[in-house]
Amino acid sequence: MNEKEKILKDNFNEYFELGEEAFKERKYNSAVTLFFKSIGAITDLFILKKEGFVPSSHTHRFRILQKKYPEIYDILDRDFPFYQDSYTKKMNKESAEVLKKDAERIKKMSES
Repeated sequence: MNEKEKILKDNFNEYFELGEEAFKERKYNSAVTLFFKSIGAITDLFILKKEGFVPSSHTHRFRILQKKYPEIYDILDRDFPFYQDSYTKKMNKESAEVLKKDAERIKKMSES
């Protein structure tokens, strides 16, 4: 594992673990934000392993996934509005659970 891979994996773990803590404390806005950030980190790791580089932005990440990895793109496309809404709305337990499960799912995909 090279340095970039290690950083992305460590970032995923940090965001995911903090998301779980926020979830347990019923801080669902924080949980949604952290689970989505964990999705971003693990998706970047997936792209790094498959393509040899890390996307430079959300837009770049979405375009790569849409073109080459539609299954992951569909997950991010569905989840991104939760992340955006977390700035201006109260998130609920169900929204946080969706992102948590999706983070776990993409992590498994990145390991294969």
